[in-house]
Amino acid sequence: MAERAWNFSAGPAVLPERVLRQAQQDLWDLDGTGIGICEHSHRGAAFDRVIAEAEEDCRRVGNIPDSYRVLFLQGGASLQFAMVPANFLGEDQTADYLVTGAWSQKAIKEAALYGTAHTAASSQEENFSYIPKGSAIGYSDSPVYVHMTSNNTIFGTQYRAEPDIPDGAFLVCDASSDIFSRPIDVTKYGLIYAGAQKNLGPSGTVLVIVREDLLERSARSLPTMLRYQVHAEKGSRYNTPNTFGIYLMGQVFKWILAEGGLAKMQERNERKARLIYDVIDEGDFYRGTARAEDRSLMNIPFRLPSEDLEKKFLSEAGEHRMSGLKGHRSVGGIRASIYNAFPEEGCRVLADFMRDFARRNG
Repeated sequence: MAERAWNFSAGPAVLPERVLRQAQQDLWDLDGTGIGICEHSHRGAAFDRVIAEAEEDCRRVGNIPDSYRVLFLQGGASLQFAMVPANFLGEDQTADYLVTGAWSQKAIKEAALYGTAHTAASSQEENFSYIPKGSAIGYSDSPVYVHMTSNNTIFGTQYRAEPDIPDGAFLVCDASSDIFSRPIDVTKYGLIYAGAQKNLGPSGTVLVIVREDLLERSARSLPTMLRYQVHAEKGSRYNTPNTFGIYLMGQVFKWILAEGGLAKMQERNERKARLIYDVIDEGDFYRGTARAEDRSLMNIPFRLPSEDLEKKFLSEAGEHRMSGLKGHRSVGGIRASIYNAFPEEGCRVLADFMRDFARRNG
């Protein structure tokens, strides 16, 4: 069997090896049933246990109160861009958006189809290199909700704390690229959503954590599949869900718990990121693209002195079995994505390579 590469992909991204090994077994035979996880009925007893354990372990990982519902949906974060305003934003109402990157730009565009979408803050004028705070935020008079993107995969910025929001509004968060990478106070949010393919599991599945009282709100009549309340009432099984995606997310939750929970995740993620940021900061060969105070622990984009050197860097990194380091097509450069499951040793390997490459090409 070929040696596994160091997978720096921004998503779909690296998964815990322990989870992958368990999935290998359960694809063939889940719990001695003689039937693999992908073959079990989504309404059978075997999958009843899978989805119940996934929700229970998710609640344990995130310390999610009983007043919140945990949903396993499809369509990824991109569908949530539309589902949130479709469910909660009336035509004569306003939602405020904190625009800190490409994904929040997409989210506010979808919101404008349903009501007034107000840009309360944006860091676009500096190429999304920072997180707007304090007086840089100008909320509308009475927003229904405030939407934020907690971590920005393309530009490498991350919120350190939740923003203060107007009274009467609830906070919505796209946490796709840093969900469960650190402790979270779920009670500060009305709704959290996250595509699974970065920190939770495979692509095609999305986790939604929504305050139960919000499910009673309805801004308009919607198709059944777009209503959060329906998915909550049907236990995420109104239709056939992504059974393998839910199973794999459940295995990742078990892995997080076994590793010591979110406090341990944060400690390890900080160590991992420091290994790479230290190389960026110790000279002028590499240039980080995000302000130091807003740097992401999940995605580390940086530039080299020239595009030719960046191409050479990527080529040589590939020869050392480092994959997925090319920056997003919209910005170029280099990007190291080091989500929860990315090994600390891989960050050391990259850091050593970066120092050597700078020595030889600086």
